[in-house]
Amino acid sequence: MTSIEGVLGNTRVTDLVALLKERRLPLIHEKANIEEVVEAMIRFEHSRLLYVVDDEGKLTGTISLGLLVRHVFSPSHEPQIHPRFLISMITAETAKDIMKKNPVVTTEEEEVGIVLKRMIRTNVKEIPVLDSEKRVIADLTIVDLLRFIVVNSREY
Repeated sequence: MTSIEGVLGNTRVTDLVALLKERRLPLIHEKANIEEVVEAMIRFEHSRLLYVVDDEGKLTGTISLGLLVRHVFSPSHEPQIHPRFLISMITAETAKDIMKKNPVVTTEEEEVGIVLKRMIRTNVKEIPVLDSEKRVIADLTIVDLLRFIVVNSREY
């Protein structure tokens, strides 16, 4: 049995991005209304995360499926958020209002092993890959990493 570190070696995120099939990125503008956010989540069914971007295409936050469900269905269940955030959640009208700021991200230059450990430590299943201008150029999922490890362990 080979170690994950042995399989990954010095592999960089850019090597994985190059191997990913061309898939549309789940981007949504921060001014999108909640209905547009819901439609985007449905449209990008391969993802459970939307990347919120500004006018320049720079990442400003993320909206997870869980966050969106809690917002859309909030009257029908007990919220699992701190009461001081209830007012902002109830009055939210745009993607920017409900997004999570400061999401876990990576760049093409990072080593895959470091990214994998960060994803496991923060319990993140997918992560945006950013360029030097903080624009999303790809999304990397835990399944992508598993596929890469399995394929490369056969060659190792």
